Amino acid sequence: MKEYFIQNAKDFIGEEVTLKGWAYNVRKSGKIWFLMLRDGTGIMQCVVTKFDADEDSFNIKDSITQESSVIVTGEVKEEPRSPGGYEMLAKKVELVSIAEEYPISLKEHGIDYLMDKRHLWLRSKRQHAIMRIRHTIIKSIRDFFDDRDFTLIDTPIFQQAATEGTATLFETDYFGEPAYLTQSGQLYGEAGAAAFGKIYCFGPTFRAEKSKTRRHLTEFWMVEPEMAYYDLDMNMDLAEAFVQYIVSQVLEHRRPELETLERDISILEGIQTPFPRISYTDAVKILQKNGVDFKWGDDFGGADETIISSQFKSPVMVHRYPAAIKAFYMKRDPENEEQVLALDMLAPEGYGEIIGGSQREDDIDLLIQRIKADGATEEDYAWYLDLRRYGSFPHSGFGLGLERVVTWLCGLKHIRETAPFPRTMTRLNP
Repeated sequence: MKEYFIQNAKDFIGEEVTLKGWAYNVRKSGKIWFLMLRDGTGIMQCVVTKFDADEDSFNIKDSITQESSVIVTGEVKEEPRSPGGYEMLAKKVELVSIAEEYPISLKEHGIDYLMDKRHLWLRSKRQHAIMRIRHTIIKSIRDFFDDRDFTLIDTPIFQQAATEGTATLFETDYFGEPAYLTQSGQLYGEAGAAAFGKIYCFGPTFRAEKSKTRRHLTEFWMVEPEMAYYDLDMNMDLAEAFVQYIVSQVLEHRRPELETLERDISILEGIQTPFPRISYTDAVKILQKNGVDFKWGDDFGGADETIISSQFKSPVMVHRYPAAIKAFYMKRDPENEEQVLALDMLAPEGYGEIIGGSQREDDIDLLIQRIKADGATEEDYAWYLDLRRYGSFPHSGFGLGLERVVTWLCGLKHIRETAPFPRTMTRLNP
């Protein structure tokens, strides 16, 4: 049995087909009524008249409600004035299920109300566009690394030690022992790089940050490549090519969705490689030149990142950060021991950090020193230190936050719309 979907309407123009979906909207006018049918792939206007449809089908207009489940059979034709450029002349309308009064009407609703109804809000045209773009970004992430012969390594959700500092760990009981939801798959990714050369992990990560900013979720997805024998410059080259590829795929496959979101596509089209690269020290000078009382050695906040990135039309990579504000596993700059070979990529238009990464410390003695300086022990990272004992090698990697990239490319004001069911400090439902 052949199935038909609205997104493929151009393939069955002039045919009589059956579409299955839900009533997105209904307009009634005497001897004719219009059903806006959505099927999950798109929206099509179905024209129902007394002359073309049977009596039972025509009379459904008296009982059908928004989001009622329906099956419609009719002829598809081109119609430039209709959404998507096609419409159906309905011959039969079957009502599968009558929906109760839908709680999300055409009137304006507050964001808290809409987030409470997130399971229903996902059906809206705007949220549909965001999730479609998210899907394309995920596909482009996998395609980029798969096409370059990276091996996917799945890293554990339950971990025994911190990757990004103990202050943001979600602790749980693991059969009588403390365990933590992963902050990052990086440490396990390094083991993968030692085995396969080039790997990536991609999955959910968790940060117990008590933050209510528009850039933070407590649960988010992150892709983390790790590459053997890559230095910082090679790491930045890969990050640059990666982000440019994601942008190109969204522009190629999701223009209608970007238009639905009223995104300024010309800004995305203007993103070209090579991306600008500046040192942390140069970034500090930008802030000071713009009147910010910022001292070398401090970490950038969201407002600082906005000022820095606003100087550039493409993402900017900031590298060589103060060692004191970065993680223990980052390699020191051989030209300046106060700095580490780290990089952050800041998206333009004030969207802030989308990538963080570094060259990793490959000297076991220096790594042990930094682990102890962080208040941990060799035993806490015994298996990780084995990676240096048995064939240590130079290597680098980075992590890209999926939801932050969705926020940027969609031009959203808040990250909470980028996940199907977002988790924040104040939201665990639905």
